[in-house]
Amino acid sequence: VGRTRSAPWPVAMGDSLLFGLHEKAGVTSVTCHGDYIYSTGRDGVYRQLRVQEQKLEVLRKHRPCKGLQWIEELRFTADGDLLVLGFHADNFVVWSSRMGENLHCIPCGGGHRSWSYCSSPEAEIVAFIKCGDVLLYQSGVEPREQQVLLPSLHGREITCVRRLGAVEVPGRAAINVFVTGSEDTTACVLVLSECSQAAVPLARLSDHVSSVRVLVAASLVGPGEEGCDNAGLSTLLFSAGGRAQIECYRVLCAADPASESAVGCQVIHVASHRLDEHWERKKNRHKLVKMDPETRYMSLSVIPGTNTKQMPTPWMFLAAACSDGSVRVFGLLEAARKLVLVAESFHHQRCVLKVEAFLHTQAGGERRHLLCSAATDGGIAFWDITSPIADHHSPTNPVYPVLGAPLLTVMAHSCGVNSLHIYETPEGWYLVASGSDDGSIHVCLLEVTLEGDNPTAGTCLHVLERVAQPCAHAAHVTGIRVLRPDLLLSASVDQRLTLWQHGPGGLEELSTTFFHVPDLAEMDCWEEVEAGGGRRLYCVLCGQGLEMLRKHNWCLALW
Repeated sequence: VGRTRSAPWPVAMGDSLLFGLHEKAGVTSVTCHGDYIYSTGRDGVYRQLRVQEQKLEVLRKHRPCKGLQWIEELRFTADGDLLVLGFHADNFVVWSSRMGENLHCIPCGGGHRSWSYCSSPEAEIVAFIKCGDVLLYQSGVEPREQQVLLPSLHGREITCVRRLGAVEVPGRAAINVFVTGSEDTTACVLVLSECSQAAVPLARLSDHVSSVRVLVAASLVGPGEEGCDNAGLSTLLFSAGGRAQIECYRVLCAADPASESAVGCQVIHVASHRLDEHWERKKNRHKLVKMDPETRYMSLSVIPGTNTKQMPTPWMFLAAACSDGSVRVFGLLEAARKLVLVAESFHHQRCVLKVEAFLHTQAGGERRHLLCSAATDGGIAFWDITSPIADHHSPTNPVYPVLGAPLLTVMAHSCGVNSLHIYETPEGWYLVASGSDDGSIHVCLLEVTLEGDNPTAGTCLHVLERVAQPCAHAAHVTGIRVLRPDLLLSASVDQRLTLWQHGPGGLEELSTTFFHVPDLAEMDCWEEVEAGGGRRLYCVLCGQGLEMLRKHNWCLALW
């Protein structure tokens, strides 16, 4: 058998040392494959590392399956599968990453024993020591009776979806890259092919301990832009959900014609934040009311214009809607891999469902960072968050400020707001569209002004117009998007995608398309320009499944 257990030592290479990589349980194996290094441990995860400037850098961690507390080794097969060998309770387990299931589960008495595993085209053999005896388990290769007709992306409902961008592949049309989050606590980076109508996963993110409820992308880079080469894309991805947990990743995608999806993907874990861990690090926390560890993040929005030539700062800021009634602002310092809480407010006093941030620039160049939040009572609040954003050194301060009172509150609905979108008009006004639990749609037109000519003047909001459509849908409106000042798109749990014309007289239904995804959770839209000058509108919808719709010349014709 001839195998000894690894000691709980750090992972090291030359002068580079990563101490406590697998916590106190210890490292069980280190494997080199391709350009990466993989380490396994008794904490139930394996980590992917690379050598950067003669130093070890952790890219991300993987949790193969729930309950696999002890991972012993990784095996890379010739057909591209990754086998995870470890112990689940008192069983020796061989887990297939590609199939997402156990290939073998052998009662052996648990860990802390010598073992060996060998696989060949004829048979698979596991040998281990139990009670002083050497036992041999042999399994012949048998054809699988089950045939997978359509592999699943997630084990439970898909709660959110975002398009990250498109990757140019030589000799092929541009391939769209998406990310989905699910109740199964994972997020999946994937490509959707229009030709084959198949979804091919590129990477799976398993850092969350509870459901992933919201995804948002920032600093999206496409072909020809700074920071991108070989027609690839690079974007920061934020995911959040239950247990007050936020994770941040850098997603890199480029053309890879040799792979099944024709796209190669590399995910680097940047930072994470947990409110309970933040609470434990606070000073004098006995004087404050303890946060609820079961808080859920319901919505995220990246605050635009915080890392530009006009505002050169290494910080990126993020707004979050929370189930404990708060609106929180976080700051990310990617170079230091630090995500910290900047400011918060409990103005709503009830679950906040949606947030949307936007940037207003005056004719003289004065900039205002504004935030819109919506709660379960149907109220929509507007905030000026310029001060906490401008004081970008405040994230290093352990005492974070309160956002203060909102500038304006609009009672748009009689119950919870499930969808929210803000669109800037050519006149510099803002269309705020929202959809509710009762199937209604509300649109208001806002004007932003300053109380004086100096840069420190206060911000004022004025409602120029309000339009309501009480019975727009027969169920919750979970997706809404302003396409242009006179066109609005909404999606509902009633499985209808409706195009509305917005005018002074209200909303007029233009057309309706039925989609197949039940229990719609979210919608994302984007526009592409065809070679002949026409425009195509795409929509991706998620819920109990995933569906993508396309419309040619949407601005000239109805659905």
